[in-house]
Amino acid sequence: MDLKERFLKYVSYDTQSSEESTTFPSTDKQKILLADLAEEMRALGMTDVAMDRYGYVMGTIPATPGCENAPVVGFIAHVDTSPDMSGKDVRPRIIDEYDGGDIFLNGQLTMKVSEFPELAFFKGHTLIHTDGTTLLGADDKAGVAEIMTAAEYLMAHPEVKHGKIRIGFTPDEEVGRGVDFFDVEAFGADFAYTVDGGMEGELEYENFNAASARIDIQGRNVHPGYAKNKMINAIEVACELQAMLPAAQKPQYTEGYEGFFHCVGFNGTVEKATVSYIIRDHDAEKFEEKKVLMWACVDLLKKKYGADVLTLTVKDQYFNMLKQVEPHPQVIDKAIEAMEKAGVKPLVRPIRGGTDGARLSFMGLPCPNLFTGGMNFHGKFEYCSLTTMRRAQQVILNLAQLWAE
Repeated sequence: MDLKERFLKYVSYDTQSSEESTTFPSTDKQKILLADLAEEMRALGMTDVAMDRYGYVMGTIPATPGCENAPVVGFIAHVDTSPDMSGKDVRPRIIDEYDGGDIFLNGQLTMKVSEFPELAFFKGHTLIHTDGTTLLGADDKAGVAEIMTAAEYLMAHPEVKHGKIRIGFTPDEEVGRGVDFFDVEAFGADFAYTVDGGMEGELEYENFNAASARIDIQGRNVHPGYAKNKMINAIEVACELQAMLPAAQKPQYTEGYEGFFHCVGFNGTVEKATVSYIIRDHDAEKFEEKKVLMWACVDLLKKKYGADVLTLTVKDQYFNMLKQVEPHPQVIDKAIEAMEKAGVKPLVRPIRGGTDGARLSFMGLPCPNLFTGGMNFHGKFEYCSLTTMRRAQQVILNLAQLWAE
């Protein structure tokens, strides 16, 4: 099965995860693709293939003769798609030799180069895009397809020298639980790469430190005609909190290493409201300062309205993998070399987000992130370059060989 056929097959599975679910994985439908991947791995002749009760799929490409003592390298991708938009009944469209112009999605939607200037890079590529009614699922089925196609090649070409390679597929990355039960010891790799990036050449080993903040506000509802000095409007308290946070530290005003406060949810009435934030920063000290500021804002409002009016819950989610990867520079050096051998210009830059690899790095498995060729993730304007996907596949093959040298 070639890369294009494999990718189109995988995006036909509805694997959307759910933030509301309390199960793991959060949706049973993810297990359908995961089980099929396990069967496909067995059909390729891979060994030690297993799917555990959580849905994690792992398998081995055995070392070629003479390379048994090489470091064990892993490649990991997630199968779930974002809760932000439906991934059911995806109808991909293919453009051969993209001309660099606007892309017509449907009668109401056009993906314009003026709004998505990165499209200019892909002129001449084969592009796969949505019909504007669903997301595409390149995040991260492009990575899954690239890993599986590379695995098929290695299994069919024993003359290509490589050490033991471990393959892993995970659920629930999009809801932040992707490696909650991932068994690093059972995976057994010395180093690994998540294949879950975007733009061609991306190599990421710095990510945000991340926390969530939830503020529950208990208001006091009184008939508005008689509310003077009595009413506490929970909606207005939430708005007051939002106004206290630095206006310049919102996602729409930040880039590069700049962190932010992002209000991601609000639900409320005069009587009761809940507001949710995510807090992000690459710098650990600034990250802590942001959490302290959130506490200070809530404390100030407590003094104004009463200690029992606001309840703040802050939870750390993941941390910057940089300090876990830096002691192993060869992991980055080999990735750069693998890209250059594939004719790809490395783009080493921080992730303005997080990956399973960040948490895996803190679990003892240094795990930077590689590009896939997917773009505009999580929405109806998602697309990927099949041309770049083939280069990503070659990077995986190059890494397999470089780690055996």
